[in-house]
Amino acid sequence: MVKILVPVDFSKEALDALQFAVGLTSAKSAKIEVIHVVEYPVGAAMDPVGMAVPSPYDPEFVDLLKQNAEKRMNEFLGQFKSAISYTIEVGNPFFEITEKLSKIDADLVVMGTKGATGFKEFFIGSNAEKVVRKASCPVITLAQPTRCEDIQDIVFATNITDVSEGLVMNVKQLQDIFNAKIHLVRINTPNNFERDELAEKALEDLAERFMFKDYTVNIYNDVYEDQGILSFAKKINAHMIAMGTHGRTGLKHLLTGSLAEDVVNHAKRPIWTYQITKK
Repeated sequence: MVKILVPVDFSKEALDALQFAVGLTSAKSAKIEVIHVVEYPVGAAMDPVGMAVPSPYDPEFVDLLKQNAEKRMNEFLGQFKSAISYTIEVGNPFFEITEKLSKIDADLVVMGTKGATGFKEFFIGSNAEKVVRKASCPVITLAQPTRCEDIQDIVFATNITDVSEGLVMNVKQLQDIFNAKIHLVRINTPNNFERDELAEKALEDLAERFMFKDYTVNIYNDVYEDQGILSFAKKINAHMIAMGTHGRTGLKHLLTGSLAEDVVNHAKRPIWTYQITKK
């Protein structure tokens, strides 16, 4: 049975994600696990280097926070007829979500995102972005309401050389779930340019090697790769974007960034990501 984890914060985006996950269960046997993380308030005190210091841990206050979250969770899930399991944790959302992923051995994460831009994107980033970076299973992020039955065209963005068998096989499985057409695309940028005939042949070879069916091959030119992916998806009116991520962390992530996370932060359509290299 497929296990789907849906992190929620009771927002509209979280509701959209849960409705999408419920829609997936009609396509195949699946169990949905919802998690809500209560963030413990940070006190106003500052340490010598100017970092906020957490307030003293108050068990009674934490119990009150959890009781309020239980009430909101029951209201949040009340509209769904199917039984949905849930847990409520207290702590850091990203840490608790990744811990839950490992604990239940989830096959998929579905979560809403408001995205992040500018200063916030650089220094903080969204929880969805962090989960995409760390998750060992595929992640679907949604910024807008989406019905599973509407997903008929999926963009698979790849630079051709940077693929793995696991990534491609999971993309094919994604295609089967939605019975969709796959549009393989390579984005040509000034810093990573390749002649169309060479890139098209490489994409065709990739499709033949992994026996893709119902697909197209495309080359799209743009200044930036992330904007090229988004622009191409908009041009063909695709319903989802699929791509791999290296899950870089620390200094390497700071220096090179992440293409998948950039796309997640700015996309209006669902994004499916899969970590190419497992840590």
